Amino acid sequence: MTTKQKKAARRPEDERLPIGATIGYGIQHVLTMYGGIIAPPLIIGQIAGLKADQIGVLIAACLFMGGLATILQTVGVPFFGSQLPLVQGVSFAGVATMAAIVTSGGGLPAVFGSVIAASVIGLLIAPVFATVIRFFPPVVTGTVITTIGLSLLPVAAGWIVGTGEGGAAKGAPASNLLLAGITLVIVLILSKIPVGAISRLAILLSIVLGTIVAVFLGQADFSKVLNGDIFAFPQLFGFGLPTFPIAGIISMFIVILVTLTETTADILAVSEIVGTKVDSKRIAAGLRADMLSSAVSPIFGSFTQSAFAQNVGLVAITGVKSRFVVTAGGGVLVVLGLLPVLGRVVGAIPSPVLGGAGLVLFGSVAASGIRTLAKVEYRDNMNLVIVASSLAIGMLPIAVPTIYSQMPAWFVTIFHSGISSAAVTAILLNLLFNHLGGSARKNAFAAAPTRSIPVAYLDAFEEGDSIVDGKILDKDGNEVAVHHPEH
Repeated sequence: MTTKQKKAARRPEDERLPIGATIGYGIQHVLTMYGGIIAPPLIIGQIAGLKADQIGVLIAACLFMGGLATILQTVGVPFFGSQLPLVQGVSFAGVATMAAIVTSGGGLPAVFGSVIAASVIGLLIAPVFATVIRFFPPVVTGTVITTIGLSLLPVAAGWIVGTGEGGAAKGAPASNLLLAGITLVIVLILSKIPVGAISRLAILLSIVLGTIVAVFLGQADFSKVLNGDIFAFPQLFGFGLPTFPIAGIISMFIVILVTLTETTADILAVSEIVGTKVDSKRIAAGLRADMLSSAVSPIFGSFTQSAFAQNVGLVAITGVKSRFVVTAGGGVLVVLGLLPVLGRVVGAIPSPVLGGAGLVLFGSVAASGIRTLAKVEYRDNMNLVIVASSLAIGMLPIAVPTIYSQMPAWFVTIFHSGISSAAVTAILLNLLFNHLGGSARKNAFAAAPTRSIPVAYLDAFEEGDSIVDGKILDKDGNEVAVHHPEH
């Protein structure tokens, strides 16, 4: 084995686990993102006026392509795939744009054509886009990671509220809060158990146990699981041959730029959590995998692909860094895409159960971002202002989702996501204050200068000396006398 190969083998993400654990952790990743991956085809299918069985085909295609994209991203081939534990799936960033294309008269063929063309352009610019890594120091990545976690918490809240009549306006039923609370408690208890196989699978086990509790409480319905096909292979151009409207391509290209930004942020976030270094070449390979998957997806009836932020949180909370675990999750997604009956089983899991687990899951992403921000130097610079402004702007569309509804469509596409809002703001402010404005610039928020000790005083210290409670101790723990110089 060459030195280069030995160095590569030591990467945390290359760890291989027993097959049983690998599959178990992989299923856990799938359950974490399942609700997110089926939401876009469900919404777009309804807007396009598809029948229930056609929407089912659309969902199966998205699961199938998400699995293939995940395998490509994690295993990697030359020039494609970041080889990091990143789960891929249909990006929610493009739902509003795709809905607009559908309602403009183009239908699904126009959506698929726009996705193909915009993704090919994205594939061509991915290497250039990846060079922005130097503009993602910890003050930027920490802010974005924190925003990712905070922006996902409303998802967990939505799961707890459920889809009943009245929705969020009436609040969550007491039974939903109870079920979510039980699931949350199960997560915390299992996480505390000093057995790695249990604590690392706390999310999966809590979802299973929470669902069992839901059955006894009468809040789980698996009666429709057997309704529909058992096996189905995604049809090539099953919804018609794609068309390529110019306006649709331009609007989807803006979505692609947002996707590239969010995927770059996710790559940097997961690399920070895993403890591995990524360079512009590796980021470019990850972005190429995104764009290639997105360009191929419409052939099978799916949409743009991107990394799922919620699964970054799962890596953080479980400590399972192996990319092959996520590869197994990709395999499970492929099987779900080919076996709609299994997808219906997963889809029958009560949303409050997912919400209870999601609170810990998504909160851990924000906590990881805060840990990164703790490494940032805040003295004699504008970093505190960068973090404060970026987080605040990132929270705006989360606090008030309609805040930008009066703005132009291109603006809404970029800033409707708290993640992209925070990322764009943090990058621009970091450029302004730490690159163009001079890194030594002081501001009103800068901390007072720290005290300094003359170097000459340090010469009196010997190896093993330490200072405890204001006293100097030698290596054996004995106090060292301090002599005051005579005046």
